Amino acid sequence: MIDRDLKRKVKLENKGFITILTGLYSFQDCVHFLASVRKFHQEPIIILIDRVPVILYPLLKAFGNVILQPAPSNENPVLASRQAKLALYQASPFEKTIYMDCDICLLSPINEVFAYLDEFNFLVTEDVQSSIAKASNLLRVKQDILPILQSTGLPLKENSIQYNGGFMAFRKNTEIDNLFEQFQQYFKLVTEHQDVLLLKDQGAFAAAIETVKPTMKILSPSYNYLHKWKELYSINEPIKVLHCTYPYRPQYAKNVTRSPFTIIFDRLAKVLLPNQIKNPWRVK
Repeated sequence: MIDRDLKRKVKLENKGFITILTGLYSFQDCVHFLASVRKFHQEPIIILIDRVPVILYPLLKAFGNVILQPAPSNENPVLASRQAKLALYQASPFEKTIYMDCDICLLSPINEVFAYLDEFNFLVTEDVQSSIAKASNLLRVKQDILPILQSTGLPLKENSIQYNGGFMAFRKNTEIDNLFEQFQQYFKLVTEHQDVLLLKDQGAFAAAIETVKPTMKILSPSYNYLHKWKELYSINEPIKVLHCTYPYRPQYAKNVTRSPFTIIFDRLAKVLLPNQIKNPWRVK
């Protein structure tokens, strides 16, 4: 059931989407992610997938032009998801790729993001807490933030920026290949320092960008809007990309994804599927 011949499936298309689904906790989110993308776009969607029963694959492929590729396997679905994010560049066959976490819901077309990649190699948004020096969300201890991050080997500075890797877009070229290589190396440091660091990718992501300094464009928060932190935003434009936070799930995003299929699916999911709110791996 896993698609293995990407060249045959996507016919070397110029652009496409990619997401990650590792384990059943995100399955309901992913179905609604697919529904929202398909409402506005027909480009191929690659899902890096792990620990999902094959019997459920047709629910994902029902949205058309969906390609399932194996993600790095790990008992911990959160770690598997992080490792899959490190592999995005190699996994994508597209010249232009938009990556989104599978708990995202599109609220409008985003064709302009593909167009931006004619000029820039990398597109990303800043995190709600953009200062690395204040990024207590990365640590198991909530003090001496920057010194602790630096002590692990991450080349971060007082003015380093924390980006939110839940939405990014990139071109296929040597600069971005190098960016993801650095990302992998710095995330290795994160995994080696689990006594002080949480299993998150933002620190390694910021370090890679700090090191490579790619030709990049910082997108508005409207492309990665986290509903949980709505009081912290000052946005004077329509929200294009809703990044859902607990307990605000993508299936409730302005009914963008509502259809007979998703209505029936959601009723069954309440009974048959676990969800991220009850995912014990998120706190390990």
